[in-house]
Amino acid sequence: MAYKELIKKLPYTHPFLFVDELTHVNENGTTGTFTFNADLDFYKGHFINNPVTPGVILTECCAQIGLVCLGIYLLQEEVSTPIENLTIGFTSSKMDFLLPVFPGEKVTVISKKVYFRFNKLRCEVKMLNQQEKEVCKGTMDGMIIANKNE
Repeated sequence: MAYKELIKKLPYTHPFLFVDELTHVNENGTTGTFTFNADLDFYKGHFINNPVTPGVILTECCAQIGLVCLGIYLLQEEVSTPIENLTIGFTSSKMDFLLPVFPGEKVTVISKKVYFRFNKLRCEVKMLNQQEKEVCKGTMDGMIIANKNE
């Protein structure tokens, strides 16, 4: 599956799509990027005169690139008919935040599959800034179920 086609299958759109590009996807993990443009709405109030990307948004970016993109890829490989609709449930995460991400920064998310069974996916994820320093890292779990066209 082409990486751009995989991104089109995500159940998100602007302003809640946090994937610009996928640079690597296989059965063991993903790598992708996102640039946090300075005009994103959450910067207007977080924090006054010193905007920083909220941790929940960093977590969402890691989940979209590292968990959901990988889940779609894995499901597409398992089913013989095209996936039209997905039911996605983010079940848990444990994230450690190490550095801030400021407006205008481009980040890279790298995920590694821990396991995928019974449609439950667990990944180890990490986010790097442009200087390749770790911004955050952790473990994420989710359920991804394909609803096939009949």
